[in-house]
Amino acid sequence: MNLEPTELERILEYSFSKPNLLSLALTHSSMAKRRADRDQTNQRLEFLGDRVLGLVVAGMVYEAFPEEEEGAMARRHAALVRMETLARVAAELKLSKFLKIAPAEEECGTRENGALLADTCEAVIAALFIDGGLETAETFIRRYWMNLMAEDLNPPKDAKTTLQEYAQSHGKSLPNYREVSRKGPPHDPMFIIEVSIEDEEPMSGSGRSKRHAEQIAASAMLAFLGLDEWKDN
Repeated sequence: MNLEPTELERILEYSFSKPNLLSLALTHSSMAKRRADRDQTNQRLEFLGDRVLGLVVAGMVYEAFPEEEEGAMARRHAALVRMETLARVAAELKLSKFLKIAPAEEECGTRENGALLADTCEAVIAALFIDGGLETAETFIRRYWMNLMAEDLNPPKDAKTTLQEYAQSHGKSLPNYREVSRKGPPHDPMFIIEVSIEDEEPMSGSGRSKRHAEQIAASAMLAFLGLDEWKDN
């Protein structure tokens, strides 16, 4: 099912001087037979790619919306770097075709998992950064994220931010988030996060990342408080 990396290079519009970097970016953690082999998978590249993407997108938002305040910029930034957005780009790049994944995971349909594809996209960004520098990574990010940024010229609402604003406006302490449990294999965990605010029953949410689970939990709390209209503001 895997295709030669040169085909992906054509999609990326970049030729790697160190092709092994791209190969590493496409290697899922399930391919590691031992914990000591994790450095032969894309996990470390995911970490770096997340930071590179965040920096470039922050610059794009700063340039494109000079009149916006910090809070609106932060919500817009969060929407552009979240898992769902990365998964959209990964789908456009057809990264699932190139992903190297263990047979057992293949049978479970993991290849099309949105969180996994988002992580792979971050790893590819890191590989571009290491091989070609920030300019190369930025060129790629701008090519795919500029249109995404233009889809909605109004700053998106963010459940965590909205819940925080609610708590402050009602004289309550800030929302508290805690990890209740973590399920699934180490390379593809499902986080259960609980949010609590003063004088209210705690609410929980689940997601493939802590950040996503926190947003789901905050959204559940807003619904419990009868504040579903925040999404339409």
